[in-house]
Amino acid sequence: MPTSDGGSAAASPTLHDASPARPLREWLTPLELVVLAAIWGVSFMFQRVAAPEFGTAVLSELRLAFGALVLLPFLWAQRAAFPARVWPKVVLVGAINSAVPFALFAWAAQHAPAGISAITNAMAVLFTALVGFLFFGEKIGLRRAGALLVGFAGVVVLASGKTAGASLGLAVAAGCAAAFMYGVGVHLLRRYFTGMPQAALASATLGTSALLTLPFAIADWPDAPVSAQAWWSALLLGVLCTGLAYAVYYRLVQRIGASRAVTVTYLVPLFAVGWAWWLLDEPLTVSMGIAGLLILGSVAISQKAKR
Repeated sequence: MPTSDGGSAAASPTLHDASPARPLREWLTPLELVVLAAIWGVSFMFQRVAAPEFGTAVLSELRLAFGALVLLPFLWAQRAAFPARVWPKVVLVGAINSAVPFALFAWAAQHAPAGISAITNAMAVLFTALVGFLFFGEKIGLRRAGALLVGFAGVVVLASGKTAGASLGLAVAAGCAAAFMYGVGVHLLRRYFTGMPQAALASATLGTSALLTLPFAIADWPDAPVSAQAWWSALLLGVLCTGLAYAVYYRLVQRIGASRAVTVTYLVPLFAVGWAWWLLDEPLTVSMGIAGLLILGSVAISQKAKR
């Protein structure tokens, strides 16, 4: 059985050499994937709680700033890898991959249940393939093209659903737009920052995005007092769900590769819907179930085609 460092268990000459590492790798990676999915899943619930009181710009600013501060030690340790000439690209990628998507999800959180945004977020994998095909000359293949169609069918089902009498179309559109921005961001990261220290890069993009968002947050700072519940949700959203989660994700990418680490995408909507149902009493609807199956199924097909 291959190990995470590219070796093979059969290469170890004795049981004494192989046994300590293999069991650790066998349970640690699935555990980290599940924990990361649970953390990213609960992020949509935190946005649902905090966004109505803070508003779009302020919640985005707090998330970006808290996340950047958590990862700042990585950036400081790798500061030599960031000469002045790369910072304009850092700002551009930060805006596309952090500032705009975070704002879109914060807005959607004010108009739709947490599970809706989480389900649309899963479209990022499909949009990455679509952006690569449209703008970067990548081949998409029949299987992945079919996966895109199935995923978009799921979006249509999701947007046509109604929860508590409110149409979800605009919230679904915002979530899909954010997922599309993530798809663009992935290709820009590959184009400009291959080989860069990823945790440090995350701190840099989050930090510059926080500076870009700051004027909007100041102008839109809430007049009414913000509850402790909303403050805690914003703090956990930035520190836990952004900063620490990014660190865990990049550790996974380095150990098991991006193609395996991205399987966390399949679990995030399940946790998001579960958290919101359990703690916020948000309803589970038929359209959410059908859309989730279509979108996550299409992501699975897309990843299988890629491998």
